[in-house]
Amino acid sequence: MRILGIDPGVGTVGFGVVDTVKGKNTYVACGAITTPANTPLSPRLDMIYNDLNELIVTFSPDAISVEELFFSKNITTGIAVAHGRGVILLSAYRSGVPVYEYTPMQVKQAVVGYGNAKKNQVIYMVQKLLSMKAPPKPDDAADALALAICHARSMTSRLAEGGNDACSTI
Repeated sequence: MRILGIDPGVGTVGFGVVDTVKGKNTYVACGAITTPANTPLSPRLDMIYNDLNELIVTFSPDAISVEELFFSKNITTGIAVAHGRGVILLSAYRSGVPVYEYTPMQVKQAVVGYGNAKKNQVIYMVQKLLSMKAPPKPDDAADALALAICHARSMTSRLAEGGNDACSTI
């Protein structure tokens, strides 16, 4: 399964692509979609939409993993990111690729084992889990790879396989 992880934003949208086979995750690519800071919102959203469509065509993911928004301090920034996230969800939906959403805490739990992990801990674990020689750059790309890993781990759980395990309590 190929998973495209997306860390939403407007100025920078992180992306990370991971292949997962039988619980083994392999790094494919990562990077960022960037938009010019002094450009009005509508053209920036158009750039994100077009670039994400191109990424979907280029990498042909089986699933797209997108971070759910969480903001408590700067609501203005949060609203702009929400606009970007909306365009990302629209692009994913129109592509026909299934979309899965995870909170930052779920991602940290899946990658680090601790839901309140710090950013440097997430970056370190992404590098180790994907056997990368150097930490992924920029940080938004590392977050996107973490989202892809989170989805890979979520989809390989016994419950995701249908709960047919004789030991299941469900």
